[in-house]
Amino acid sequence: MITAGIDCGAKNTKTIIMKDGKILGKGMVPTGFDQEKAVEISLEKALKEAGIKRGDIQKVGGTGSGKGAIRIADNRVNDIKAISKAANYFFPNARTVADVGAEEGRAAKLDETGGPVDFAINEKCAAGAGAFIEAMARALEVTIEEMGTICLQSDKEIPVNAQCAIFAESEVVGLIHSKTAKTDISKAIHDAMASRIVSMIRMVGVNPDLVMLGGVAYNPGFMMSMRNKLKMEIIYVPDSPEFGAAVGAAVVAAQEA
Repeated sequence: MITAGIDCGAKNTKTIIMKDGKILGKGMVPTGFDQEKAVEISLEKALKEAGIKRGDIQKVGGTGSGKGAIRIADNRVNDIKAISKAANYFFPNARTVADVGAEEGRAAKLDETGGPVDFAINEKCAAGAGAFIEAMARALEVTIEEMGTICLQSDKEIPVNAQCAIFAESEVVGLIHSKTAKTDISKAIHDAMASRIVSMIRMVGVNPDLVMLGGVAYNPGFMMSMRNKLKMEIIYVPDSPEFGAAVGAAVVAAQEA
């Protein structure tokens, strides 16, 4: 069976094409103001990479904050179910998954089939999302990529408010004015954000096989902070973690066909 999974998120829209459980193609575009257009373009990109036609798709699963704009969806999948199924697809032994996107973070505990049994969502404060790191990178006048690497040069523990992005930003400005090194500020920012996500993971239960999804999984500074706070040597990250929810939506579309 050929299925498509489309994740229409706040920042990007991602599409995955799968055939009998194997990923054939993927496409991603900025969501922008026109969600339906973003869905169409990301789908076309994925179809081109997969080398198939739209008519070959038998079922479509849609997820993300803009899933209502995915008109062609046969199944609309909530975010928690999508990331849980994705974690199970990539790592069948996984029992906990965390996903950090541009606007929110979430964590879920799952059973042996990838079904969510408990979850927590951080949707009220940007301190637990990728947009927070982007904003802090601008304040430090470094790129997103630099933001994630320079903190690896620091071993200092500088507390920053992990509960509110506004308070955290004001604290960061204070650190900048006090001539604190950018490396130390970057580490403090990543530690604060990791604390927010770790608190959610602990709410649902920490298991040895933890999977991280979402674009923030590419950030080495954030992942280091996560491992330190969870006291874990390994956190499992699949290839192209930003497509996690889209993969989960495609898996659900096949299972519920």
